[in-house]
Amino acid sequence: MLALSRKKDEAVIINDDIEITIIEIKGDQVKIGISAPKSVPIYRKEVYMQIQNANKEAAQSVDIKNIKELFAKK
Repeated sequence: MLALSRKKDEAVIINDDIEITIIEIKGDQVKIGISAPKSVPIYRKEVYMQIQNANKEAAQSVDIKNIKELFAKK
C-alpha cells in the first residue's frame, strides 16, 4: 500500500484519468472528491463488499440444470 500525505486542495492522480482531491479535513474525517471517467465504478468499501457478497450468493443459488434447459429451448 502506498501512503501519502496531502493537505486540503491537494490531489493525487491515478493512471492519467483519475484524480482524488482532498476537499475538507474536520477532526478525524477527511472529505475527498474523485474525478474519474463514467466507465470507472466508484464505491465505498462497505458497499462494494455487500455487492460482492450478494453476487456470490446469487451465483450459488443458480440451478445449472434450469439454465441448460432454458438455453436448449428454441
